Amino acid sequence: MRVLVVSSWYPWPTDNGSRLRIAHLLEALARNHSITLLSFGREDGPEQLAPLRRFCATVHVVPNTPPGPLDSTGWLSAVPRYYAQTRSPEMLALISVQAPLHDVALGMQIRAAYHLVEARPRIPVLFEEVEVGAARQPVAAGPSTPWRRARHGLTWWKHRRFLRRLIDRVDRVTVVSVPERDHLIALGCAPDRVAVVPNGVVVPDGPVAARARLPQIIYPGAVTFSANLDAVSYFVRDVWPRIRRARPDLEFIVTGETTGVDVSALAAVEGVRFTGRLPEVDSHISVSLACVVPLRVGGGTRLKVLHAMALGTPVVSTSKGIEGLDLEPERDVLLADTAEALAAQALRVASDEALGQRLAVAARERVREAYTWERSAAVLADQVQKLRAPAGA
Repeated sequence: MRVLVVSSWYPWPTDNGSRLRIAHLLEALARNHSITLLSFGREDGPEQLAPLRRFCATVHVVPNTPPGPLDSTGWLSAVPRYYAQTRSPEMLALISVQAPLHDVALGMQIRAAYHLVEARPRIPVLFEEVEVGAARQPVAAGPSTPWRRARHGLTWWKHRRFLRRLIDRVDRVTVVSVPERDHLIALGCAPDRVAVVPNGVVVPDGPVAARARLPQIIYPGAVTFSANLDAVSYFVRDVWPRIRRARPDLEFIVTGETTGVDVSALAAVEGVRFTGRLPEVDSHISVSLACVVPLRVGGGTRLKVLHAMALGTPVVSTSKGIEGLDLEPERDVLLADTAEALAAQALRVASDEALGQRLAVAARERVREAYTWERSAAVLADQVQKLRAPAGA
């Protein structure tokens, strides 16, 4: 089958969750289908294109258009301001040329799906990774004022109407978790049009070996993403002092991009270190006593949780941090939803080597049986195939 893929992210390098998901799913689809990729991004040269051309028949990159200044058009448009201001005539023209040469089309995330339906292709369309949960939540960071609550409510109302129109104009949609599926059904999407394609992870072969670990706790996430910044700020402010009082030898490490975010106050806290973006994070996660995931807002499912589990590093998380993942507390992860409980769980695993090893072994087995990219890609491939299936088949 000839599959046209329009992507909101250029999936290389695979340095964030969106790129990881897109790259792994496309590589798996390409084993049985011919893939044409039209992606937003920045083409830096042959070295950026080469990894995708290993499995994509054709790759076109359309430069990102930064949002313009706020004006009345954004407020009055039925399309949320970001999507209206980053509408790309170049991408629309490419889709119009390429769509007639293909059998089905995939829009990877909202921006890509928006361009696909605007181009009105006469082929079936699948909207991959619809996310509703994050927009439904109240704002966590900063003081809650009547103005902020009203603005957030208006934004959610507009986003909901926009998503509903997009979904009504495509043939099938996928989400990363059962809670996200429930959100879509609540918006009025027919259940038989929604499939859950979970996030996955590359699981190392073999069992988790006992290893020497450094006296550190890690959070692998870019604070340029607001949910990550909220999580790190909360942990450093409310949780970390409790941990340091009991274990002054421990260090809290935050990996990931910090560009444009003032983390000086957080980094000044004793025992806290921001590494910035690293060439690789696996080695840092693998030697940590625990990976903490103190998320309070956000949607989807957390690749950082699955990643740490696959690497054999115990996870201490809030309920929000593992939302949408079928994990058992005390077997696969340690769970806590208050600052006091988070500190206690982190100290518990940091001080009990046997507990850490037991969690690590169970966690790797859990991701191996339920959260591999091969399993996820098989579900997506089935949904793509159904786009071509005759009615009633």
